[in-house]
Amino acid sequence: MRNLVTRLITITCLPLALVGCYEEDKTDAGYGDGYAAGYNTTCNIRATLIEGDFGNSTYAEGYRLGYSDGAFDCQNNR
Repeated sequence: MRNLVTRLITITCLPLALVGCYEEDKTDAGYGDGYAAGYNTTCNIRATLIEGDFGNSTYAEGYRLGYSDGAFDCQNNR
């Protein structure tokens, strides 16, 4: 019985512990931030809050690509 309880606790806690280890990929964060900023700026929607980790080259490249795609989508969805 005690072994069963230990297994249940382990099975329940392990996924929770793994979820806490997740960190968003900087490429994804940069692209998402850039896309939102490009779309919102081009369409004059509103100011956009971003992470702004431009010291990270991966983030900066993702931001640049996302900004371009967001601006393009704004211009083509009007």
